[in-house]
Amino acid sequence: MLDANVKNQLTTYLQNLKRPVELVVSADNSPKALELKSLAADIADASSLVSVTESAGERTPSMTVTNNETHSRISFAGLPMGHEFTSLVLALLHTGGHPIKLDAELIEQIRALPGEYRFETYVSLSCQTCPEVVQALNMMAAINPNISNVLIDGSLFQEEVNQRNIMAVPSVYLNGEPFSVGGISVVEILNKLDVNAAGRKAEQLNQKQAFDVLVVGGGPAGASAAIYAARKGLRTGIVADKFGGQVAETVGIENFISVKATEGPKLVANLEAHVHEYDVDIMDNQRALSLKSGELFELELESGAVLRSKTVLIATGARWREMNVPGEQEYRGKGVAYCPHCDGPLFKGKRVAVIGGGNSGIEAAIDLANIVEHVTVLEFDSKLRADDVLQRKAASMGNIDIITQAMTTEVTGDGQRVNGLNYTDRATGESHHIALAGIFVQIGLVPNAEWLRGTLELTNRGEIIVDGKGETSLAGVFAAGDVTNSAYKQIIIAMGSGATASLGAFDYLIRHSEDSSVQAA
Repeated sequence: MLDANVKNQLTTYLQNLKRPVELVVSADNSPKALELKSLAADIADASSLVSVTESAGERTPSMTVTNNETHSRISFAGLPMGHEFTSLVLALLHTGGHPIKLDAELIEQIRALPGEYRFETYVSLSCQTCPEVVQALNMMAAINPNISNVLIDGSLFQEEVNQRNIMAVPSVYLNGEPFSVGGISVVEILNKLDVNAAGRKAEQLNQKQAFDVLVVGGGPAGASAAIYAARKGLRTGIVADKFGGQVAETVGIENFISVKATEGPKLVANLEAHVHEYDVDIMDNQRALSLKSGELFELELESGAVLRSKTVLIATGARWREMNVPGEQEYRGKGVAYCPHCDGPLFKGKRVAVIGGGNSGIEAAIDLANIVEHVTVLEFDSKLRADDVLQRKAASMGNIDIITQAMTTEVTGDGQRVNGLNYTDRATGESHHIALAGIFVQIGLVPNAEWLRGTLELTNRGEIIVDGKGETSLAGVFAAGDVTNSAYKQIIIAMGSGATASLGAFDYLIRHSEDSSVQAA
């Protein structure tokens, strides 16, 4: 099952096991089940502390990672390869006693949760967001024996997916009821399970001393800004809803100079690790609500907490632009999707549409065409905006149709899921309907700056206007990355603008601060 190189790596990882791990495999004679049995055998060969037994389970094929002493149960329904192979390796290590990389406070909070929590997490193996959720729940299961989690490959258990009307991943169920859809962290999970957790965290944040530089946003621009500020010896904080931002959902990155190719989640992990190398106070799972100026800037968070700082650097990035047509919100997650890599496998053998003819739209169409029965691309303009090489590739595929001058007017459905869309031909004014199972929206990004309207000067597109040093219309407030009026939205440009804005904030502090700790470097 595993090639020699992966086997060697696995053997090295499993040397960290401290206690026995048992793999309980439920298998039949289907191809996937036989592959799973082979995978379990390879894992057992890699460590004398791993054993394999077979037993009929709730789902077949499946494999449960467990320990008789701790009674933890982490299951994989399907073949945990692709992005989820890391989830499997971590499950083995954590079940086998390898330390879990969570704050001691979080571990105690998980261990103290009352009641029983049976999680089911539906994923696709091409989803980049899914491993984050799977690994969060798996860590909780390794800590508390009253918590269990099973990863379910949606493409393999299609009947179950259809019964539960799952059309977006990751979809998490708790004790048989819907719990969450999309990315969710350990802290966010605990906030939902422990109703007092958010309040306790807000109180802790309120007690923090004022920062020299407070970075809002944890994407490439925010990470770069925090590192540059910390290197100057400034008291630096970074507050973010989720570390990584849009980059975490990017599949292939081939234009990050000096790195031939990488993937979004890997780059995000490297960014976070780099920030951790410095004395930066990282406050994640927090959303900014408002910014007030005074002797110190006050950043109010949705949790109710207020953080104070001498300067503020906004790097909140951008999010997927929506169509804003009837039916879009009603069927979001029920056929309307924004991540073809995540949700595409759920539409295997079905007819879908891609809205948008730019690079992201045509790339999505090409990827989906290898999974679904047929793809229809609808472009508002009279011509596609994607690179020529992508247009040629799409044209060469027999199951992609492209319609230009198409204005989507409505998403239609049966009350449970999408069944099509309506559009108007802008050239003739005629209305048309296309029968579909899914709609993937790829029409660009919207800056996350609405909460600053009336506080900072914005463009008519909602972008924060900055000068050459990254300073905004409010002295002492800087901004960087995709949330600004930068000419191009690229990872490497965001990182550069983060550094620029951070140095701008440092220069501002030198000129305006009476605190002798802020000195020219």
